[in-house]
Amino acid sequence: MEILAFGVQADEKPLIEKAFEGHHDVRCLGVFLSEDTAPIAAGYEVVSTSVNAVLDHRVLQTLAAGGTQMIAQRSTGFNNIDLEVAERLGLTVARVSSYSPYSVAEFAWTLAMAVNRRIVRASNRTRDFDFRLDGLMGRDLRGRTVGVLGTGKIGEAFTRIAHGFGMNLLGWDVAENPACLELGMTYVEKERLFAEADLISLHVPLLPATRHLVDAAALKTMKDDAVLVNSSRGGLVDTDALVTELRAGRFAGVGLDVYEAEAGLFFLDKSLEVVEDDTLARLVTFPNVVVTSHQAYYTEDAVGQIIDTTVQNVLDYTAGRRSENVLVPRAS
Repeated sequence: MEILAFGVQADEKPLIEKAFEGHHDVRCLGVFLSEDTAPIAAGYEVVSTSVNAVLDHRVLQTLAAGGTQMIAQRSTGFNNIDLEVAERLGLTVARVSSYSPYSVAEFAWTLAMAVNRRIVRASNRTRDFDFRLDGLMGRDLRGRTVGVLGTGKIGEAFTRIAHGFGMNLLGWDVAENPACLELGMTYVEKERLFAEADLISLHVPLLPATRHLVDAAALKTMKDDAVLVNSSRGGLVDTDALVTELRAGRFAGVGLDVYEAEAGLFFLDKSLEVVEDDTLARLVTFPNVVVTSHQAYYTEDAVGQIIDTTVQNVLDYTAGRRSENVLVPRAS
């Protein structure tokens, strides 16, 4: 059987081909799965997709009509898939339930340090041989307060790094993590976390209950010199409200690896096109904002684990097995 993999990055292609070797053939495409590209999957029983694929009812209907029976998503998040429609069409759906939490946690800290110490601005200046320090002053993190929203595996890894910096630890989650409690974390209501934290990092999944978790009210509650980092999902932050606060001169820094309207933009080269997203265009102009293109997970370790799990999901499907990664089971 040949697998069709959409949205494969150049670095991923040899890893995917090697992982499937000896099991199934695989055809890797750089284009993302969407309504326009879904017809390419006709005749492929198994399709693999990336997190920025659009799997709404139109795409799923096209896949099912073309003979696709299984979707293997190469990510933990699955908010881009209409699971109810998939189940109704008899499509099996699996994801990668976990991979290296350190990849995302370490990158979140990279963003935090970059905006706190003005690394991007400093680098751009030195390229022009401008070695002034004006506007580059940051702050020590030791003794300051970090707020971690979501203390699962990634949030815990982020917290351990914060503990190493000697920070005061505030957390918010539906359940307390014993490992974070041992590090000295105090769990509080999110309103208190927003008000007291000097650095806030988001590590919760995007669900209806968490969409715009950081809304206009939360942003106004935050300290004027706070740092906000989002390496989870773009929809957790009300970006329009964030731009409003940034225009008012608030926040020491904002580091975003995700954006709520990133589909159709991130992972693609848009440098020769006019970007019609006015919110994103405004966002990247602020000197205290760093935006990266959803790369927090993108390490050899994490990507290798994602691909290995994806291969195993396909093997489980062909063998009729069900694992914790299955979101919609194989129709009986």
